[in-house]
Amino acid sequence: MSVRRFLLAFHPGRAEAVQTTASIAARLLAAGVTPVVLADDRGVLLEGRSGLDAVEPYEPSDIPEIELIITLGGDGTILRAAELQRDIDAPLLGINLGHVGFLAEAEMADIDEVVERALRADYEVEHRLVMCVRVFDGDRQVHETWAINEAAIEKAGSGRMISTLLEIDDRPISSFGTDAVILATPTGSTAYSFSAGGPIVWPTAEVLLMVPLGAHALFTRPMVVAPTSTMSVTIADDSTSAAVLWCDSRRSFELPPGSRVEGTRDGRPLRLARLTRAPFSDRLVAKFHLPVEGFRRKRP
Repeated sequence: MSVRRFLLAFHPGRAEAVQTTASIAARLLAAGVTPVVLADDRGVLLEGRSGLDAVEPYEPSDIPEIELIITLGGDGTILRAAELQRDIDAPLLGINLGHVGFLAEAEMADIDEVVERALRADYEVEHRLVMCVRVFDGDRQVHETWAINEAAIEKAGSGRMISTLLEIDDRPISSFGTDAVILATPTGSTAYSFSAGGPIVWPTAEVLLMVPLGAHALFTRPMVVAPTSTMSVTIADDSTSAAVLWCDSRRSFELPPGSRVEGTRDGRPLRLARLTRAPFSDRLVAKFHLPVEGFRRKRP
C-alpha cells in the first residue's frame, strides 16, 4: 500500500499559520497520512511541539509523490506553492489567512471540513490558464518563465517612463511612454491588472489581457485577446529609462533597451482543488464586499 503524502505550505513568519499547520499535520498523522513541509520551514513547525517528528522535509532534489498541496496564508503563499506545483503536479487547495485571498478555496472557519474532505479526496480539480513568458534580445531568447497572475513590464526605479511598442501576433498596435504594461491571465485579472484599470475576467475564460499603466497616449485601453495569441512588449532602443520584468511579484529579470517580452498560453495549467461549485460572481461579491443586498432578483 502506497504512502499518502500531503504537502503543507505555510507562511513561517506568521504564528497563526504555523500553529494551524501544526494542528493539521497532527490530524493527518492520526489519519495515516504523512505531512510534508519545505525543509527550511520544518524547524519552525516542530519548535516547541511534540508528536510531529514524522513530518517529512521536502527536498527538490528528491521529490516524493505528493497527493495534495494545502496552503495556509494569503494569495502570496499560494503563488509560492504554485512554484512547487510546477515540479510536483499535485492539485493545490488554499486556506485563506490573508485579506482578499481570491485564489484560496476556504477560510479559517472551514478548516475542519477542509481536512476531512482532503482525507477523503472529496474535491474536484479546476484547471486555470497559466502564461508562458519569454524575453528576447533581437531574435535570441534570453529568458523564459511563467505567470499565474501577471507579467509586469515596469520602469526600474522612479525615473522616466519606459518607451514601449505593443504588438499582438507580430502586428503593431501602439507605441507610447508608460510606467508599466501588464500581461495578465484571467486569474490575474483581479490582481495587478485590476489595480491598473483592467477588466475583471471570469477565471475559467480562455483569454489573455494586456493592460497599460500610466501611459501617455490616446489609445491606452486594456485589450483582451485569444489564448492562442502572442502579446509582446518591446522596450525601445532609445528608451531613457531601464525596465524590469516581474512575474507574479516573485521572479524578476532586467530588461535593457531593445528587449522584447512575449506572453502566450503555457502548456501546463494551474490545478486548483475545489470543494464547491459556487459561481465566481458570488466569490467576487464576497471578496470585494460589493453592495448587492436588496437588489438581488428573486428567483423561482
